[in-house]
Amino acid sequence: MKPILTSRDVAHILDMSPDDVIELVRRGKLKATKKGRRWHYREEDVKAYQREAIAAEEKKQASA
Repeated sequence: MKPILTSRDVAHILDMSPDDVIELVRRGKLKATKKGRRWHYREEDVKAYQREAIAAEEKKQASA
């Protein structure tokens, strides 16, 4: 079974606050499930978000 990450875990990985991580979920940019009052994240979804964010940043820099 793959580990489930918390908002705090994801915040540490992405170098942002847990509130910012939850905002990404609400905007539909990061996949998560809510169990009770807590958000749960799959590691592969966090890595997919990282890849997309890096690609978007590279595209932005290339067009500048």
